[in-house]
Amino acid sequence: MSISMYRLTVPMFQRGLNSLKTYLDKAEAYAKEKNIDPAILVTARLAPDMLPLSGQYQRASDTAKFALARLTATDAPKFEDNEATFDDLRERLAKTEAYLAGFSAQALEGTEARQITLPGKSGIVLPGGEYIATFALPNFYFHVATAHAILRNQGAPIGKRDYLG
Repeated sequence: MSISMYRLTVPMFQRGLNSLKTYLDKAEAYAKEKNIDPAILVTARLAPDMLPLSGQYQRASDTAKFALARLTATDAPKFEDNEATFDDLRERLAKTEAYLAGFSAQALEGTEARQITLPGKSGIVLPGGEYIATFALPNFYFHVATAHAILRNQGAPIGKRDYLG
């Protein structure tokens, strides 16, 4: 049995975005309970050379929308990458979810063979199925897991069940 490109992308990205929404709810409640300025959590990093929490949300959103755009040879919506609050991040997730919801299974039929050039300067070209399996999904989940780790590092009460959805 093979997995369709739709099932390999849209529901997977939606699930990760739902985890990110749960993190925001729990982080916001934690900030209120502990009297922490929410900006501290939104700008928190695991290491000085890593993106802050807001950047993890931005990259997860970008990975999901650009993966589908590349597979379907369409343009993804552009977002400013200026989110500075929990509500800003929620809005970005909502816009990403709305974009993902616009894709049908039929729109992704045959995209496993479409040649996708990896972003950046590498010039590497992969078939769509390999691009999703070896680049887009690992990249997406890296940013979801890093958002998780940032909030755990800051003391927010999130756990594995929140990650798994």
